Amino acid sequence: MDKSVLTGPIIKTFLSYAIPSILGLLAITTASIVDGIFVGQFVSAQGLAAINLLIPYLSLIFGLALMFSIGGAVRAGYYIGQKRFQSASDVFSQCLLIIVVIGLGFLLFSWLFTDAILLFLGTPTSILTLIRPYFLIISAVLLIQISTMVMYYFIRQDNAQTLASVALISGAIINIILDAVFIIVFEWGLKGAAAATAIAQTIQLIMLSRYFLRSQKKLTFSFIQHNKSEIKPVMFNGRSEFINEISGGLVILVLNWILVSRLDVEGIAAFAVINYLIFISLMLYYGISDALHLVVSQNHGARNTQRISQFMLTAIIGILCISISVTLCLLYFPEHISSLFLDKTAEHTMQLSKHFISLLWPLFLINGVNVILSIYLTAIQQPIPSMAIALSRGLFLPIALLLVLSWLLPEPEFLIALPLSEWLTFLLAILLFIRYRPKKMN
Repeated sequence: MDKSVLTGPIIKTFLSYAIPSILGLLAITTASIVDGIFVGQFVSAQGLAAINLLIPYLSLIFGLALMFSIGGAVRAGYYIGQKRFQSASDVFSQCLLIIVVIGLGFLLFSWLFTDAILLFLGTPTSILTLIRPYFLIISAVLLIQISTMVMYYFIRQDNAQTLASVALISGAIINIILDAVFIIVFEWGLKGAAAATAIAQTIQLIMLSRYFLRSQKKLTFSFIQHNKSEIKPVMFNGRSEFINEISGGLVILVLNWILVSRLDVEGIAAFAVINYLIFISLMLYYGISDALHLVVSQNHGARNTQRISQFMLTAIIGILCISISVTLCLLYFPEHISSLFLDKTAEHTMQLSKHFISLLWPLFLINGVNVILSIYLTAIQQPIPSMAIALSRGLFLPIALLLVLSWLLPEPEFLIALPLSEWLTFLLAILLFIRYRPKKMN
């Protein structure tokens, strides 16, 4: 265990975990953004819409992976803080095994019911032939992606954040290079984007597996564990992360249904630009959150409440700096942002995208704070309050407000439902933080 987590300088210790995590997640973000740029510029706006239509389905499996990754990593960190390394290894082994089983199940389901799934997601028949090959490849890649996710979160608990971040950055760079080759040079379209992702994710997993060669590792993998009852508490502790991800997917699903009925594929393509911006901001927030849940979970195990308060303040300041910067970019450069993802021939889609930005920018001011407060509650093993925040911002409020406002307001003004739900959730999150603030732990 890295003793600096429990005794080192607050800002230096926090940054030593946050910076590698942010760089790693930025690498993932950059690869995904470049993916979208290549598809939007060199395939079509319909290709961009196709990727966005798959988000609700992919969110389901990523939500399960995050539940076992973050919920398991927090529990392992708690054990590491108590120097119970075998218990931490049991958690790691069980989470990795179950996520592989889940990935294989999703792969089989996706290949057996491809068209039924795509039509349920709201895919117009006009782009069904475009999206089908991409979906089949991505379904196979998911098994590698979710295994990589579990490895990433767990090995960071053993002070291997540099290895984790280098693996993510390397994979992202390879993904970008292969995107250019497969989409621009070979003209493989969406299939090229999927193939690039598959190769990059495989390389990431191989690099992360180097952790097992370390002589001083605290976590070991075994098919046989001493304590076989870790999955239930892991799922309980990580359920808010599952709710966050799956709820976001459900919101996008409802939104896609509304946009297809009102604005057809063009509306999906225009919103895809906004979705990438939300993704960028969330990855930055998750970079800080990754560091926070690691240092808070271990200090929670060691009962260091003062250090938890100091780490929380550091994280909140970082989140607010990012939120304000992203919001200013949206307010002053909406046309430049839209033109990154959309070809000049898609002029109407670009104008629609700019209008979406003008409606949604208040969301970016506060969504990071909601994320960090939810992660904090998970890290101190308060999953119910954490889940309340996740359900509020990611499911109940946005879906309810979307349905009501889409009936009351003309398109696309009903999109104000999304920032409104974040601000209402913020009020709830503040109340819960006051109730479970660090000083209340003693």
